[in-house]
Amino acid sequence: MARSIVTDTFGDAEKSFDQWRDSYIEKATQVGISDETLKHAMPFLVLDPSIHAQQSNQSEFALNISQYLDRAVTLERVSKGRATFRNQRQILNDIAEAYRVDPQVILAIWGVETDYGRVRGAHSVLTALGNLAHNGHRASFFEAELTTALSIIDGGHVDADAMLGSWAGAMGHGQFMPSSFLNFAVDHDQDGRRDIWSNDPTDGLASIANYLAQHDWHESQPWGIEVQLTDGFDFTQAGPEHRLPTADWNGMGVCTIEGTALPDYGDASVLCPSGATGPAFLVNHNFHVILTYNRAEAYGIAVGYLSDRLAGSRAKITPCPEGLTPLTRGQMAQLQMRLTAAGYDTQGADGFTGPNTRTALRAYQNDIGLIPDGFATLALLNGLAPSA
Repeated sequence: MARSIVTDTFGDAEKSFDQWRDSYIEKATQVGISDETLKHAMPFLVLDPSIHAQQSNQSEFALNISQYLDRAVTLERVSKGRATFRNQRQILNDIAEAYRVDPQVILAIWGVETDYGRVRGAHSVLTALGNLAHNGHRASFFEAELTTALSIIDGGHVDADAMLGSWAGAMGHGQFMPSSFLNFAVDHDQDGRRDIWSNDPTDGLASIANYLAQHDWHESQPWGIEVQLTDGFDFTQAGPEHRLPTADWNGMGVCTIEGTALPDYGDASVLCPSGATGPAFLVNHNFHVILTYNRAEAYGIAVGYLSDRLAGSRAKITPCPEGLTPLTRGQMAQLQMRLTAAGYDTQGADGFTGPNTRTALRAYQNDIGLIPDGFATLALLNGLAPSA
């Protein structure tokens, strides 16, 4: 009986997917995707339940910043990155000079995204985007990305069967979504194709550099540093959405980890990605540029920290306390619903910690006598009554 239920469920999903695909093909035709491209794409527009399974099980949502950095900035990745820089020095220096972007940050993004080109993804991008567009979180976004992917094939940049990437549709050495490819990929080796997929990383690395340059990267400026906070620090001022002059942070007693005055590179933000008991960072303009590549604060810190290590820094980030564990995405959605029901409106329950959720959580923490650091824990979730 169980097998029959599973089969019926898959059959229903397959029928639903086929209906979506037929409707989507009509829309793609109307916006100018060629019949030839659609013919080559059809074998890849099929149901793949593993795509949604991977979307629902992203382990990084349950990691504190120390655990995340332990995975993203390993000694092996640092060592491999330094060796890669020696091997690719001429290409990286040429690209850095052309786009005025520091080579270490290009290398760091390449390292975090694909382990320096080793893991570029083996999923059909069309299959991934089709499944996420059919029935997934942000379905309309992924449908637009699928149309862009088809336009890239239409433009002769890559064949349908060679358009490979991650389960989320990110492609090539820099893990570009199709829209990022269209807007920022470059033909640096001037062979007539913007090829971010091949074993030769030249176009991929140049495309990363161009992306950062187009988002106003400030060459030779740091992304940020670890800092010390004073007792009684106002955590309502923390978060990437709050930018203040460095002089203001100095005035609040924020200092370098060595206890000296903060270097001034203009307006900056203080981040406490794992709350009041975890490490704190002062992040500058270039960190916010990295966040346009990936909005996760932990990602931005990992790229910045890896770039420092690749440049020769031996600095260690202060570890989080043992047992400090953030909520999973599902638990965070529950917390958002419970906070809203209790009168602390998070303006949605998507499982992501954004400015609205931080503001609501801080208000709740303040009202119950806790440090309002906006860091969600299981104790906070359990302390709130389930929403009706």
